[in-house]
Amino acid sequence: MGIEVNFEGKIALVTGASSGLGASFSRALAAAGAEVVLASRDVERLKELRAEIEAAGGAAHVVTMDVTDYNSIKAAIAHAETEAGPIDILVNNSGVSATQRLLDVTPEDYAFVMDTNLRGAFFVAQQAAKRMVARAKGDPKKSHRIINIASVAGMRVIPQIGVYCMSKAGVVQMTRAMALEWGKYNINVNAICPGYIATEINEEYFASEQGLQLIESLPRKRVGKPEYLDGLLLLLASEESHFVNGAVIAADDGMTA
Repeated sequence: MGIEVNFEGKIALVTGASSGLGASFSRALAAAGAEVVLASRDVERLKELRAEIEAAGGAAHVVTMDVTDYNSIKAAIAHAETEAGPIDILVNNSGVSATQRLLDVTPEDYAFVMDTNLRGAFFVAQQAAKRMVARAKGDPKKSHRIINIASVAGMRVIPQIGVYCMSKAGVVQMTRAMALEWGKYNINVNAICPGYIATEINEEYFASEQGLQLIESLPRKRVGKPEYLDGLLLLLASEESHFVNGAVIAADDGMTA
């Protein structure tokens, strides 16, 4: 028996949706029938993506969200639910990185990464979950999905990005803690840990001499494309994943095998 993923009638919020994986996740969810709320600080890029999704027959909304600002998170989630409806699926994707040795990290560098990748991700999930829990108390059969985007760097230390690794390891443990606490409300919380994925943000690096050397060191000597993660994302967002909770899944082409 085949499995058909259909998100018609579902509302999905994607953070960091203005580029990279966030934009790709938004396209995939919209193509599967979800009404997608696009969130980030770059509203103009979000508007372009909304137009692209609508031109393809999908539905999308735009909200401004700065995940380093608690009040911005609260306002954006309230706006999303006012405009689109109750959030069924959260893709917690916002993230930043910095390349430097640990001895060179300043308090500002540390805060830049941690405030987005860990603190921001936590409060986005918390604010969405508060509303999900309230709905679950009224309708125990109602299910919700939270998908945190971590990284293989949260499972294995990679040189020169130590603080990023620390932040994503925090997202891994955060996912497990949320799954344990919120599972009784029929909220499934899982994490995807992507390996090296080529996007417009890093394509120049992968074309450089250093980037090509890195690719040669990978198990299949290639980097992934954002759409390679679509199948896993859609599974974790669907009702078919009802027995998957607290999972931390590497999508890295064998890098951490």
